[in-house]
Amino acid sequence: MPFDRVAALVVTVLATAVSPSAFAQDAAEGERQFRTRCASCHSTEAGQNRVGPHLSGILGRTAGAVEGARYSAAMKSSGIVWDAQQIDAYLANPRQLVPGTSMPVGLPNAGQRAQVIEYLRSLSGGNG
Repeated sequence: MPFDRVAALVVTVLATAVSPSAFAQDAAEGERQFRTRCASCHSTEAGQNRVGPHLSGILGRTAGAVEGARYSAAMKSSGIVWDAQQIDAYLANPRQLVPGTSMPVGLPNAGQRAQVIEYLRSLSGGNG
């Protein structure tokens, strides 16, 4: 099994085994991670695209579908529907999951990725 799939599986298993208060702590730390690592290019406010698309409501959204956002041809044609596993794999190595993507930055630390994903999930009311 490829490493990115194993990492996604580990994130999923850990996410189902953690208490609700731990999710809140992860979301708070995820917000900090997001502001430090992602906010210069992405907003969490719908309609506020930056260099990258806004990430409001990303869970369940088809990649390349935000109106007015700039996407690479690779992202537009990827067919990805964003869920926690897809986001985890993308953040681990964007250009491995979507060769030709314009996103140059990955987040190699699995714990930090899980926190950012939990933060994004918290913005959508816990869905995804």
